[in-house]
Amino acid sequence: MKTLDPIAVKQITKVNWAPFYLLGPAALLMAMFLLGPLLAVLGLSFTDYQLGAKSLNWIGFENFIELYHDKNFWRSLRNTALYSVVVVPTSVLLGLGVALLIEAQKSFKDFYRTIFFLPVMATLIAMAISWQFILHPSFGFLNLLLKEFGLQGHNWLRTEGLALWVLAAIGIWNQFGFNMVLFLAGLVSIPRHLYDAAAMDGASTALERFRLVTWPLLGPVTLFVVVITAIRSFQVFDTVAILTKGGPSKSTEVLLYTMYAEGFEFFKSGYASAVTIVFLVIVLALTLIKTRYLEKRVHYV
Repeated sequence: MKTLDPIAVKQITKVNWAPFYLLGPAALLMAMFLLGPLLAVLGLSFTDYQLGAKSLNWIGFENFIELYHDKNFWRSLRNTALYSVVVVPTSVLLGLGVALLIEAQKSFKDFYRTIFFLPVMATLIAMAISWQFILHPSFGFLNLLLKEFGLQGHNWLRTEGLALWVLAAIGIWNQFGFNMVLFLAGLVSIPRHLYDAAAMDGASTALERFRLVTWPLLGPVTLFVVVITAIRSFQVFDTVAILTKGGPSKSTEVLLYTMYAEGFEFFKSGYASAVTIVFLVIVLALTLIKTRYLEKRVHYV
């Protein structure tokens, strides 16, 4: 019977710790700034803790039960869903359309890319303040422009039923430039000879080449763009906090603003933590559903 070499056995069983040393700093930072706060929020959601209090009590699922019966929570959830339903498809399709137009240009491509990408590079808070001046009911540029054409202006951010649509328009303006850049990267990666082959097979129009070549091969990029845009739209906060503060009559209050108001205006940290957990579950569920649904329709090359 052949015996194993003790040195070889020792080399086989020896653990290589080098990868763990390299992963250690990143894992530590992830635990400190991601997993740690997440576990803290999860724990607080089962307590009655109020910001600044020196003690807290374990109350189980009472925060979630209160959340279920809270009309304001359901209204902010509907507002967030409506905002996302408007922003996601519009910004994705607009980003794709602009990317196709820029890619078809013979010159000034860099100029157009820069112009449409500017809203993404600018700080959203600064842009929100600019929009506040543009939409001002008295001296705002938009109302002054409408007045020049003999049209009646509006109090865009203080009219219930209109303010959320205005915020959605700002969200589309902010997001479609990012989607455009991603689609441009996808268009550049499509082999040119496929268009020649499609033309030889009878695809003589641009629409046919888009349907047969461009759109199928943009599948992976489209999947990524849709998922990222949906997550970003569900995380809308800056424009609501600066422009409307959830008004008028909570018609523009969204989930993240509800978290902020409950936690830092009413100091109900335990309740705000419960809202946060529900928000994270919804975002995770939507991401998984979108990924699984769209993954079946994606063609990888």
